[in-house]
Amino acid sequence: MWPDRRLLNLIKTEFPIVLAPMAGVMDADLVIAVAQGGGLGSLPCAMLSAEKAREQVNIIRQRVAAPINMNFFCHQPVAADAERESGWRERLASYYGEFGLDPAAPVNAANRAPFDAAMCAVVEELKPEIVSFHFGLPEPALLKRVKAAGCLVMASATIVKEAIWLEQNGADIIIAQGAEAGGHRGMFLTDNIAEQPGTFALVPQVVDAVRVPVIATGGIADGRGIAAAFALGASGVQIGSAYLRCPESKVIAPARAALADARDDSTVITNVMTGRPARGVANRVMREVGPISPDAPAFPHAATALAPLRQAAEKQGRIDFTNLWAGQAVRMGRDVPATELTRALAGEALARLRALSA
Repeated sequence: MWPDRRLLNLIKTEFPIVLAPMAGVMDADLVIAVAQGGGLGSLPCAMLSAEKAREQVNIIRQRVAAPINMNFFCHQPVAADAERESGWRERLASYYGEFGLDPAAPVNAANRAPFDAAMCAVVEELKPEIVSFHFGLPEPALLKRVKAAGCLVMASATIVKEAIWLEQNGADIIIAQGAEAGGHRGMFLTDNIAEQPGTFALVPQVVDAVRVPVIATGGIADGRGIAAAFALGASGVQIGSAYLRCPESKVIAPARAALADARDDSTVITNVMTGRPARGVANRVMREVGPISPDAPAFPHAATALAPLRQAAEKQGRIDFTNLWAGQAVRMGRDVPATELTRALAGEALARLRALSA
């Protein structure tokens, strides 16, 4: 009943539903549950060591016989700027004082590393069926090795120009990320967030511009959104926010409550949390310092000075400095097991598609 089976024919899952890789709030448990529900589970690896990524994939392989998507960042790393870091700590000094923290105390640098030779070796060893990238594609030599390992390559585009570039440079599948999507913007040929189109304006234009299958993502959280994406020419959908309240996610209790209370206007795009634009439920520091601040150091260094504040606040049950990445459809998330949710989403979408074709 799916009107376009090109994605299904490539990734070999029951349903054309891809779990969005959500670093920091999920691990193998959510990947397994979505895979058991018939979707494609995605493991976010940008904050993992090579050893941890290997361990997580092995756990998944032991629990379910299904395709796996390993997801990586491939941004150009920027060295920490001591002067800017100092200015950022000064900007946050009142919060440090509030929690009795020393702003001069050493802090571990934020860990969001781009795809490199070490991770490429892990991919070659584990041979996941799919490897996806955010912020473009890795250097050609690394991408060639990924493809030689037999992996399909997916990558995110936020504008048509990025989608065309991705196809021309080796992507097998394009993820069209609309402005509604939660988490970091996948942009890499532009830095202007004001120009990013919404999902349902972006998807048909990307579909018209490339020959490879297109996955729609951003603001899709139920069967109606999935059916609409297919009506616009998508071959599948990527969904993240709808899974955040599933018991398999690692979202902490105060954040889970904030997600449950979120409304359609609760999310903003901010650079305060990491130094790179990302959409999330507004918290105290986003509202008081941002949501966009010229003081925030380059990605990922803005997160370094926030880490002690986040830890101190979370000990008090507060999420003033916790990044709650979520899209504009966050209020449509459900507190049900992810396997059940995946099957429900597919069932709702198929019912809609049948009604439309009747």
